[in-house]
Amino acid sequence: MNYLLRGIGVLATVGTISMLAFSLPSGEARGDGGGDALPRLTHKNWQQECASCHIAYAPSFLPKASWRRVMGGLDNHFGENASLDPATQADILRFLEANAADSGRSRMGDKVMQRMGANEAPLRITETRWFVRKHDEVQRATWSRKSVGSAANCAACHRQAEQGMFNEHDIRIPK
Repeated sequence: MNYLLRGIGVLATVGTISMLAFSLPSGEARGDGGGDALPRLTHKNWQQECASCHIAYAPSFLPKASWRRVMGGLDNHFGENASLDPATQADILRFLEANAADSGRSRMGDKVMQRMGANEAPLRITETRWFVRKHDEVQRATWSRKSVGSAANCAACHRQAEQGMFNEHDIRIPK
């Protein structure tokens, strides 16, 4: 009986450690283990509502003030009416703010904020200094290719963008 209880204790400990390990973001607990990957985040409303039209952009790409602007203008969301019921909108905004670039929760966010002024609140990720610097070698004509669409279409070149992977060695720019 003693061996049985000890075995159950070992299994419970291993199970708990495994659960904790797999619930952490990719890389280190604070983020991306080197800057190419984003923390794995899950949030039902964010994934369901935002990813219905485009990838669910990582909250760490913009500061809290930017996410407030984005979510406050959903009736004219880059030319589209993306209005949500108030409860869902508030829920998504709380999630975005909690994981925003200036929340201190990811290395990617730290990198985005290093290049941003304290009072800046860009409406688009593509307007951030970090994005511009990381994509400075991409010619303007590339963004307008039919196969790319725009600079906002991360998944066109970053094949694992939806999984939060942005390794520059895995980029494939479509013709």
